[in-house]
Amino acid sequence: MATATFGAGCFWGVEEVFRTTKGVIDTSVGYMGGHLNDPTYKDVCTDTTGHAEVVQVQFDPNIISYNTLLDLFFENHNPTQLNRQGPDYGTQYRSVIFCEDSEQTTLAEKKRAELIKAEKYDKPIVTVIEPVRTYWPAEEYHQKYLLRRGLSVCHI
Repeated sequence: MATATFGAGCFWGVEEVFRTTKGVIDTSVGYMGGHLNDPTYKDVCTDTTGHAEVVQVQFDPNIISYNTLLDLFFENHNPTQLNRQGPDYGTQYRSVIFCEDSEQTTLAEKKRAELIKAEKYDKPIVTVIEPVRTYWPAEEYHQKYLLRRGLSVCHI
């Protein structure tokens, strides 16, 4: 079992993308990258705590690679939007990869560089790559939010 943590906008839709992927064992949503201990959704939404909304992915590397998870991450959000995704804006919606170790960091940096070199996007990629920090699980009502409502996406 391995762990990967991604911030790509509102965590509800991001969680659903990963949750429904073969080789992903479990997902949870939460907050990472800020300075406040045990933040709440209300705290994070003030845009003053420094946290990003993230999805923590537990996966079986024998079934799905970290590189494949990186592909899903980049394919399922706009990594050129600074501190926003669609109608959601604020630093909590930033594009960020939190890496567990040097191997994940190397792979994430390589993937980002490949996308830049391929000129896949018409604007610069703003995705940041940082070491994993304390993961604070979001409130229970955020967990598996779309699944519990019978939805697969939350935006247009």
